[in-house]
Formats: sequence, C-alpha cells, structure tokens
Amino acid sequence: MTPRHATAPALAVFTEIKAYVLNIRSFSRTDWFRYLSWMMTIFSLLVATSTFVFFGYARGVVWPSYVWWVPFGNFLFCSALALDDIGHRTVYKEYLRKGEAHVHQMIVLTAVPSIVALCLCYQHPETFHMVAVAFIFLSFFYSALDEALHWQRYLTQSLDRVEMWSHFVAIVGHVVMVAAWWQWYTAGYPGVTETINKITELFV
Repeated sequence: MTPRHATAPALAVFTEIKAYVLNIRSFSRTDWFRYLSWMMTIFSLLVATSTFVFFGYARGVVWPSYVWWVPFGNFLFCSALALDDIGHRTVYKEYLRKGEAHVHQMIVLTAVPSIVALCLCYQHPETFHMVAVAFIFLSFFYSALDEALHWQRYLTQSLDRVEMWSHFVAIVGHVVMVAAWWQWYTAGYPGVTETINKITELFV
C-alpha cells in the first residue's frame, strides 16, 4: 500500500475517507488486538465522563456550562483517533517505525497520567496539582511534536489529508477536554460531590 497524495483531484472527501477506512481489511491479528485494546482504553474514558456528567444532570445536578466540553472534547478525541489509528497500522506503519511510534508512546505515557492526576486533585489538590500541570504540559508538547512529524510526512512523503485532518481533530479534542477539565478542577469541581452522593444513594 502507498499513501495517496493530499491534492489528488480524482478523490472526493468521502471517497478518501472510505478508502482510508477500508485499509482496516489488511489488519493482522496483532493489529486487531492492539487497535481494539487502544480503542477500549480511550473510549472507556469517554464512557466514564459522559456517564458521570449525564447521570448527575438527570438527577438534578446543575453543571457549569464548561463541564459539557469535557465529554464533547473526549468524543472528538476518541472518534478522530479511531480513524487515525487505522492508517498508523497499515499505510504508514513503516514510517512510524522510524521513530514516530515512540512519540505516540510518549503521548500516551503523559496524557493518561495527566487525567489521572486531575482526578486525584479532587481529594488531594496539594499533592497532585503540579503533577497534573507537568503531565499536561508534556502531553501537549509531544502532541505538538507529533503534529510536526505529520506535516513533515505530508510535505515530503505524500501523506493523505484524511490522516492530517483526523490527527488535527484529535488534538483539538484533547486540548478542549483538558482545558475544560482544568477549569472544572480550579473552580473546585462544582457538582462532583453532589453527583457522587447521588451515586452512593443508589447503593444505600
């Protein structure tokens, strides 16, 4: 398989997306295992944040308007990566092995702890505040580095625009989610204690 150039006039946008998605047919058993494992990891956060926020809302919790950006940004992030990762395991697999795959691993190893630290800030803000700041900064740094590598491949190796736009949307979702989450935390996590109490009432 070879990448299609971003400016190829013969392919409409939806045709390009379809062709990109159909690369999934060349997944090996290992590709499927890694792809599904990664999707389960990121979508579990989407399910968790969405369920928590919507449960609280259904039980009368009045969320600050910015809280809704957390699951929305998470949705953008997960949806875009579900598309983006297909190309990583097929068309661009060999390119990633040259070094970009390590950057992806560094993003995971900084982004996941950043969310964990933000959650732990609910009860232990003095302990995890700076940890959250550090991991958020590092996750944004490595995301920016990854974006630079995408542009390098786009300009020199005919990276297709589906890959470029899916990666861009993933970054937008990540930044929106984390920014809203940070505002939520610095405001004292309004609505969280009330929602936790309503969840506890289900088991009493």
